[in-house]
Amino acid sequence: MSQSPYPSWQPWQGRGVPQPWGGPGGPVGPGGPPQGGPPMLASHADRERTVDVLRAGFAEGRLDQQELERRVARAYQARTVADLALLVSDLPQGPIPQTAPVQYVAPMAPATFLPRPPKTNEKAVGAMVCGLLCLATGGLTGIPAVILGHTARAEIRRTGDAGDAYALTGLAFGWLSTIGWALLIMLLIPAGGA
Repeated sequence: MSQSPYPSWQPWQGRGVPQPWGGPGGPVGPGGPPQGGPPMLASHADRERTVDVLRAGFAEGRLDQQELERRVARAYQARTVADLALLVSDLPQGPIPQTAPVQYVAPMAPATFLPRPPKTNEKAVGAMVCGLLCLATGGLTGIPAVILGHTARAEIRRTGDAGDAYALTGLAFGWLSTIGWALLIMLLIPAGGA
């Protein structure tokens, strides 16, 4: 007869038999025997956690199908947390710890972990202002708009700042103004010579 990989005691053998892990009352927890009072009753969530540990043990090949079915049946019949801890005490995830009393934790401020939005590039804003002023100044701010727009776009690519649309607006108005002035000068030179 082959030797079983499991201990000589089995959790489903009954509660009246003296057991090597703490007597007929069940296992003794990490803090020793319970101080004054009956053992803690198991909740539905405790039973489900125990079944999850048993299924994980089956998936890892630590339990066979019959063993799993017997322990799952015992888990759903268990009355105390100690009974549940006994079912998973020979598995890596067991035994299940005793449930701690619920403590209130103050919620954290939601804005604590929000990333900062990127800053807007100042030269891009300047390019847009100069480009829009081209209409009011007769195109005199066109060249500063072009210079600021190209400088701002280079900085935005390098630093990741916001404001690319502002720089493009300044460039568009600046180039239109500069080209307009260039065409006007080219038309006036031949007319002045005649």
